[in-house]
Amino acid sequence: MAASITSAPFGQLPDGSAAELFTLRNNQGLTATITNYGGIVTSLTTPDRTGELGDIVLGYDTLAGYLADGGTYFGALVGRYGNRIRQGRFELDGKAYQLATNNGPNHLHGGLRGFDKVLWQAHTENGPEGPCLFLRYVSPDGEEGYPGTLTVQVRYTLTNSNALRIEYEATTDQATPLNLTHHGYFNLSAGQHPDVLGHELTLYADRYTVVDDTLIPTGELRPVAGTAMDFTSAQAIGARIGQVAGGYDHNWVLARAAGPDTWADLALAADVYEPRSGRRMRVLTDQPGVQFYSGNFLDGSLQGKGGTRYGRHAGFCLETQHFPDSPNQPAFPSTILQPGHVFRSATEYRFGAA
Repeated sequence: MAASITSAPFGQLPDGSAAELFTLRNNQGLTATITNYGGIVTSLTTPDRTGELGDIVLGYDTLAGYLADGGTYFGALVGRYGNRIRQGRFELDGKAYQLATNNGPNHLHGGLRGFDKVLWQAHTENGPEGPCLFLRYVSPDGEEGYPGTLTVQVRYTLTNSNALRIEYEATTDQATPLNLTHHGYFNLSAGQHPDVLGHELTLYADRYTVVDDTLIPTGELRPVAGTAMDFTSAQAIGARIGQVAGGYDHNWVLARAAGPDTWADLALAADVYEPRSGRRMRVLTDQPGVQFYSGNFLDGSLQGKGGTRYGRHAGFCLETQHFPDSPNQPAFPSTILQPGHVFRSATEYRFGAA
């Protein structure tokens, strides 16, 4: 089977601009559909142990669903700053900045109109590793309160070795915080089970960032040993979730030490196995952290693909990233991109079945 890329209209935005939907198919028959609205991965089909393909991500059938969504970030490309910034405030080079507080008292995922809500310029290429979608966006100085004109390019590759690889690149003309991530919600049963509590998760992390009651880090990096946060060996997501107030929505500190710059190669961050289907997903990244979110705020009110109601824990997220609130936490790895520097990062979601 030859790898391929096709595109189709995906509806109009309120300003009249047109969104497109791109279907990437690798030479093994796996598919990923991605729209240039928000860089959203709208579907991702992978085989179970019998070879049957199934869609393993949550989302909507139409653009209208994503436009009306009140804040799940299903499948989206998140920025400028993924995760939370305390009270939407930070100071940079002696100047104070105030961002939107769109998550209680805090700033979340780039603000009221983050990268998940903009139309990206798109082009495609059938590369040697598999079909690629390139997305580009120029965020003007002051957008959502952030300093500097930021130019971002993201490349999605559905590799012929059955991985979805996401590569990020960015430059700026002023110092600015930057924390880009992918906010896919996964359910490896492909809709055969309504929640992910039976998925078996391993996180290659022996510490996590302790947070306050608004999910802002206190600065403490606490060992996971002996706690419900310990996924150093495979554990069912639901096994100890009742011991974590509200469920999992925390950043784990990946085992390999991180410096102020991005790493040159990828390391294993997480491994997830769904025993009923046999599907497995491994997450590799060069980032220092991963936010594991267990779909706590899904409540059955959202009608997703095929009329499915997404209830609590219907999907999980593994968002590779820097730590929350890093601009206000000098002990954390820096997230400040300086002029003249190029931010580069990559994450891979690798799929298999057994």
